[in-house]
Amino acid sequence: MLIQDPRKPGKPVLVLYDITDDRTRTRMSNACKDYGLDRIQFSAYSGRLTRAAREELEMRLGRIMGDNSGAVTVIQLEQPQFDGAWSKVNP
Repeated sequence: MLIQDPRKPGKPVLVLYDITDDRTRTRMSNACKDYGLDRIQFSAYSGRLTRAAREELEMRLGRIMGDNSGAVTVIQLEQPQFDGAWSKVNP
């Protein structure tokens, strides 16, 4: 189920999390995928979200995290920051 409308690309975002509980970590990953984000590391996703979609994802990640130990961060970037990034991902 893709929640982010691909016709509204939005701004670049990074989602980073460090969670020890396997079930919670899987739910975080699924939420990021639901919003069309691409995995760039085991617990890191990037993509573009509208402001509304980003806020919805932040609330969803907060609910998933609940009282579990760990951390989650959503970083909105500006286009020049995103353009200046370099990465290489091998499947």
